[in-house]
Amino acid sequence: MDKRKQLRKQIRSLRRSLTPSQQNTAAQALLRNMRTRQDFRRAKSIAMYLPNDGEIDPTPLIKLCWKLGKEVYLPVLHPILHNRLWFVPYTQKTPMVRNIYSIREPKLEPGRRKAAWALDLVLLPLVAFDPKGNRMGMGGGYYDRTFAFKGLKKGMRGPDLIGLAHEIQRVEELPVEGWDIPLTTIVTDAKSYP
Repeated sequence: MDKRKQLRKQIRSLRRSLTPSQQNTAAQALLRNMRTRQDFRRAKSIAMYLPNDGEIDPTPLIKLCWKLGKEVYLPVLHPILHNRLWFVPYTQKTPMVRNIYSIREPKLEPGRRKAAWALDLVLLPLVAFDPKGNRMGMGGGYYDRTFAFKGLKKGMRGPDLIGLAHEIQRVEELPVEGWDIPLTTIVTDAKSYP
C-alpha cells in the first residue's frame, strides 16, 4: 500500500473512532469558528455536505444558514461526467436519495442546480490536511475536477474553497500534486489554517 493510501486509511479510522458526543462537541466548535468569518458572513450561496465516514458535521452551520436566509447547496454526483459534482439547493423539504457511495444527496430535478463557479463559498470535507492548507480527499478527485477552472491562469475566480475537518486530521506535511486545487483555508474544531 502506498503512503497516501496508508495515510488515508489511518486518518479515516481515526475520525470514525470519535464518539457521538465528541462529534457533537466538534460540530458546535466548528460552528463557532465559522460563524464570525467574513467570507461566511458575506456569502449568499454556500455549498456544504452531509457528514459521512466520521467527517466533521456541518449540520449546525447549515441550520444557521437557513436561519440567516442564505442559500444552501449540496454536492450531487454528476449523472454523466465521471468524478464531477453538481450543486443542488438543499432545504428541510428537499427529497433525498442515496448515491452509488451510499451518501445522502438531493434528488436531481431538472433545472435545479447552480454552477460551481457561481457559488459564493464552498465548505468541503477532507481526509487529512497540513498546516500549509494542503488537503487530501477521499481519492476520487471530485472536488479537484469540479473546481479545476480555479487553477487556470485565465480561469474564473469562482468561490472560496474552505476545507472542514477535525483537528485530529492534521498531519505534518502532505505531498501536493499538480491537479490539486488549493483551498482558501481550512477550518477545524480548534482553529483555522493557514
